[in-house]
Formats: sequence, structure tokens, C-alpha cells
Amino acid sequence: MEPRLDYFSAAPEVVRAMMAMQRSVDNLSLERGLVELVKIRASQLNGCAYCIHMHTTDARKHGESEMRLYLLSAWRESPLYSKRERAALEWTETLTLIAQTQVPDDAYALLNELFSAQEQVELTLAITTINAWNRFAVGFRAVHPV
Repeated sequence: MEPRLDYFSAAPEVVRAMMAMQRSVDNLSLERGLVELVKIRASQLNGCAYCIHMHTTDARKHGESEMRLYLLSAWRESPLYSKRERAALEWTETLTLIAQTQVPDDAYALLNELFSAQEQVELTLAITTINAWNRFAVGFRAVHPV
């Protein structure tokens, strides 16, 4: 695969705005491991190898187990994820695939049960941000390190 465009060089002011949004995500009150799982799952759904590589590497550095990373794409079938993680992953999937899901009430009900209002907004920002990065990386064919 050949990269199409170096978006960092092509529009540095746009990337600075994305980096500012990313800094906000990096400073959320949510658990770091939960945020990494969300980033990985959205990136899996979007087929973003660059971001999957980055965030699985980051998750390992922060203590995430290999087994949980291997099973993330099948999280519904595995007992390795907490109820809170499941709610976050469901919210991630429903927002990432919003055109198909239309954000069903049951997904929100579970989120609302396990996350405060502030955490719901923070989680939604994390999901929004990784989806935006995925669109840059997939659209311009960013290549992960080999």
C-alpha cells in the first residue's frame, strides 16, 4: 500500500486542530485502558491498520493483556470485559456505525446506567476523535511502522 498524502505536511493548521482535540482526549477522567479499547475497537470497525497498530501498542504499554486485545473484535462473546467496558464498546460501535445503528435506546440506557453525564460526553469525544483520525489515516493511506 502506498500513502496518498502526508496530511501533517499538507495542512499543518488542520492537524494542529486535531492534535488539540487529541490532547483533550488524553486528559479525560476516564480510565486509560478503557479509552485505548475504544480507540482500538473503532479502528477495527473502520479498517484502520495504522491506528490499530498504534493503539494496541499503547494499550500493551499501559498493561493491557494480549488475550483481551486478541478477543476485542469478539468482545460480546468473551467474559474478559467488564460491564462498564461492554457499555463503552457498545457505545463505540453504535456511534462509529451511526448510519446503520441510529443509536438505539438500549445502547444509551446501558451507557447511562454505568457512566456519569460527564463521562458520557468524554467517551463520546474519545469515539469522535478516533473516528476522525481513522478517516485521515484510511483516506490518505497512512502506513503503520513495520
